[in-house]
Amino acid sequence: MSHDKKTSKTNAARLLDELGIEYSMHEAEVDLDDLSAVSMAAKLGEDNARVFKTLVTRGDKNGILMACIPADAELDLKALARASGNKQVAMVHLKEVFPLTGYVRGGCSPLAGKKKYPVFVDETAMLHETIFVSAGQRGVQLELAPDDLLRAAEAEYAPIARNPETLAPY
Repeated sequence: MSHDKKTSKTNAARLLDELGIEYSMHEAEVDLDDLSAVSMAAKLGEDNARVFKTLVTRGDKNGILMACIPADAELDLKALARASGNKQVAMVHLKEVFPLTGYVRGGCSPLAGKKKYPVFVDETAMLHETIFVSAGQRGVQLELAPDDLLRAAEAEYAPIARNPETLAPY
């Protein structure tokens, strides 16, 4: 487990430590005018396909869900509904994200939130040796193996992302 000394440990990093999961932390400058995952990928010098954003949604049957998809992808709400056993899934309002997760926009992690929610990771994560997800703080990313993320978040892979250029599955 490598850890940049100047970056303070987040709850997500502590969880990975407890589970004995290898990861590295990466820090980038925060631009409050652009908190997008695409911007983060550029600051890290990484491909958009390896930097995953975490979105908070609500299913009509199973309640709150988290979805991790590539930085430049769009969430396929119908695919997430199918994967999660819901008929419909909708994005939660931004003002609900912090009360539900304990995380702010631009720093929402699928790990160690205020409450445990089902997490679905787009299956394209499996194509990479490591991926990046938020460490739970703006400007701080965790790099880890996709299967390790699944284990730590008790998540599952699902085909939930669409390429915004073609609107076809990623």
